Amino acid sequence: MKHRQRRNDRERGSATIEAVIGVPAFLLFVLLIIAAGRIAIARQAVEASAAEAARSASIARTQGQAGINGVSSAATSLKNQGLRCASQRVHVDTSGFAVPVGTPASVTATVTCIADLSDLSIPGLPGSRTITATMSSPIDTYRER
Repeated sequence: MKHRQRRNDRERGSATIEAVIGVPAFLLFVLLIIAAGRIAIARQAVEASAAEAARSASIARTQGQAGINGVSSAATSLKNQGLRCASQRVHVDTSGFAVPVGTPASVTATVTCIADLSDLSIPGLPGSRTITATMSSPIDTYRER
Protein backbone atom coordinates (compact mmCIF):
# COMPACT_ATOMS: atom_id res chain seq x y z
CA MET A 1 0.00 0.00 0.00
CA LYS A 2 2.87 2.36 0.79
CA HIS A 3 4.38 1.68 -2.63
CA ARG A 4 1.18 2.81 -4.36
CA GLN A 5 1.03 6.04 -2.33
CA ARG A 6 4.62 6.99 -3.30
CA ARG A 7 3.81 6.46 -6.94
CA ASN A 8 0.79 8.77 -6.72
CA ASP A 9 2.88 11.40 -4.94
CA ARG A 10 5.43 11.39 -7.82
CA GLU A 11 2.74 11.85 -10.48
CA ARG A 12 0.71 14.43 -8.60
CA GLY A 13 1.70 17.56 -10.65
CA SER A 14 2.11 15.91 -14.04
CA ALA A 15 -1.39 16.79 -15.32
CA THR A 16 -0.79 20.47 -14.60
CA ILE A 17 2.57 20.41 -16.35
CA GLU A 18 1.06 18.63 -19.35
CA ALA A 19 -1.68 21.28 -19.56
CA VAL A 20 0.81 24.15 -19.26
CA ILE A 21 2.87 22.73 -22.13
CA GLY A 22 0.10 21.19 -24.23
CA VAL A 23 -2.56 23.92 -24.36
CA PRO A 24 -0.33 26.69 -25.80
CA ALA A 25 1.13 24.25 -28.32
CA PHE A 26 -2.36 23.19 -29.38
CA LEU A 27 -3.51 26.82 -29.69
CA LEU A 28 -0.45 27.67 -31.80
CA PHE A 29 -1.23 24.72 -34.06
CA VAL A 30 -4.85 25.90 -34.49
CA LEU A 31 -3.71 29.45 -35.29
CA LEU A 32 -1.26 28.12 -37.90
CA ILE A 33 -4.09 26.18 -39.56
CA ILE A 34 -6.24 29.33 -39.61
CA ALA A 35 -3.37 31.37 -41.09
CA ALA A 36 -2.73 28.76 -43.81
CA GLY A 37 -6.43 28.74 -44.67
CA ARG A 38 -6.60 32.53 -44.88
CA ILE A 39 -3.53 32.64 -47.11
CA ALA A 40 -5.02 29.97 -49.41
CA ILE A 41 -8.32 31.86 -49.64
CA ALA A 42 -6.48 35.12 -50.33
CA ARG A 43 -4.42 33.45 -53.08
CA GLN A 44 -7.58 32.11 -54.69
CA ALA A 45 -9.26 35.54 -54.51
CA VAL A 46 -6.25 37.26 -56.11
CA GLU A 47 -6.12 34.66 -58.91
CA ALA A 48 -9.84 35.10 -59.58
CA SER A 49 -9.41 38.87 -59.57
CA ALA A 50 -6.55 38.67 -62.10
CA ALA A 51 -8.61 36.40 -64.36
CA GLU A 52 -11.56 38.79 -64.14
CA ALA A 53 -9.32 41.77 -64.94
CA ALA A 54 -7.78 40.04 -67.97
CA ARG A 55 -11.16 38.93 -69.30
CA SER A 56 -12.72 42.35 -68.81
CA ALA A 57 -9.79 44.05 -70.55
CA SER A 58 -9.80 41.60 -73.47
CA ILE A 59 -13.39 42.40 -74.46
CA ALA A 60 -12.89 46.19 -74.46
CA ARG A 61 -13.00 48.04 -77.77
CA THR A 62 -9.92 50.21 -77.29
CA GLN A 63 -6.54 49.87 -75.62
CA GLY A 64 -7.26 52.74 -73.20
CA GLN A 65 -10.64 51.35 -72.23
CA ALA A 66 -9.07 47.90 -71.75
CA GLY A 67 -6.72 49.24 -69.07
CA ILE A 68 -9.52 51.07 -67.27
CA ASN A 69 -11.85 48.03 -67.40
CA GLY A 70 -9.12 45.68 -66.14
CA VAL A 71 -8.17 47.81 -63.13
CA SER A 72 -11.79 48.49 -62.25
CA SER A 73 -12.91 44.85 -62.48
CA ALA A 74 -9.92 43.64 -60.42
CA ALA A 75 -10.75 46.07 -57.61
CA THR A 76 -14.43 45.12 -57.73
CA SER A 77 -13.61 41.41 -57.70
CA LEU A 78 -11.36 41.73 -54.63
CA LYS A 79 -14.03 43.78 -52.85
CA ASN A 80 -16.82 41.31 -53.72
CA GLN A 81 -14.76 38.39 -52.38
CA GLY A 82 -14.22 40.19 -49.07
CA LEU A 83 -10.43 40.17 -49.26
CA ARG A 84 -8.86 42.85 -47.09
CA CYS A 85 -5.69 44.12 -48.74
CA ALA A 86 -3.45 46.55 -46.89
CA SER A 87 -2.55 47.72 -50.40
CA GLN A 88 -3.24 46.41 -53.87
CA ARG A 89 -1.75 46.97 -57.31
CA VAL A 90 -3.21 46.05 -60.66
CA HIS A 91 -1.18 46.16 -63.86
CA VAL A 92 -2.90 45.44 -67.16
CA ASP A 93 -0.67 44.86 -70.20
CA THR A 94 -2.75 45.96 -73.17
CA SER A 95 0.05 45.91 -75.75
CA GLY A 96 -1.84 43.15 -77.59
CA PHE A 97 -4.21 45.81 -78.91
CA ALA A 98 -1.35 47.24 -81.01
CA VAL A 99 -0.96 43.95 -82.93
CA PRO A 100 -2.43 44.00 -86.47
CA VAL A 101 -5.86 42.43 -87.02
CA GLY A 102 -5.58 38.73 -87.85
CA THR A 103 -2.59 38.19 -85.54
CA PRO A 104 -3.28 36.36 -82.25
CA ALA A 105 -2.83 38.61 -79.22
CA SER A 106 -3.78 38.65 -75.56
CA VAL A 107 -4.18 40.91 -72.57
CA THR A 108 -2.33 40.10 -69.34
CA ALA A 109 -3.38 41.30 -65.89
CA THR A 110 -1.22 41.11 -62.78
CA VAL A 111 -2.84 41.67 -59.40
CA THR A 112 -0.78 42.11 -56.24
CA CYS A 113 -2.39 42.23 -52.81
CA ILE A 114 -0.69 42.64 -49.47
CA ALA A 115 -3.04 40.55 -47.32
CA ASP A 116 -3.41 41.69 -43.73
CA LEU A 117 -2.78 38.90 -41.20
CA SER A 118 -2.00 41.08 -38.20
CA ASP A 119 -5.17 40.08 -36.36
CA LEU A 120 -3.85 36.51 -35.95
CA SER A 121 -0.72 37.59 -34.03
CA ILE A 122 1.18 34.33 -34.34
CA PRO A 123 4.80 34.45 -33.13
CA GLY A 124 7.17 34.27 -36.09
CA LEU A 125 4.45 34.92 -38.70
CA PRO A 126 4.62 38.30 -40.43
CA GLY A 127 1.62 40.61 -40.09
CA SER A 128 1.07 40.63 -43.85
CA ARG A 129 1.70 38.46 -46.87
CA THR A 130 2.22 39.61 -50.47
CA ILE A 131 0.20 37.59 -52.96
CA THR A 132 0.57 38.05 -56.71
CA ALA A 133 -1.27 36.41 -59.59
CA THR A 134 -1.00 36.90 -63.36
CA MET A 135 -3.62 35.78 -65.86
CA SER A 136 -4.05 36.23 -69.63
CA SER A 137 -7.07 36.38 -71.87
CA PRO A 138 -7.04 36.30 -75.69
CA ILE A 139 -8.21 39.23 -77.76
CA ASP A 140 -10.54 38.35 -80.64
CA THR A 141 -8.12 37.87 -83.56
CA TYR A 142 -10.40 39.37 -86.21
CA ARG A 143 -11.95 42.18 -84.20
CA GLU A 144 -11.23 45.68 -85.38
CA ARG A 145 -8.76 47.38 -83.05
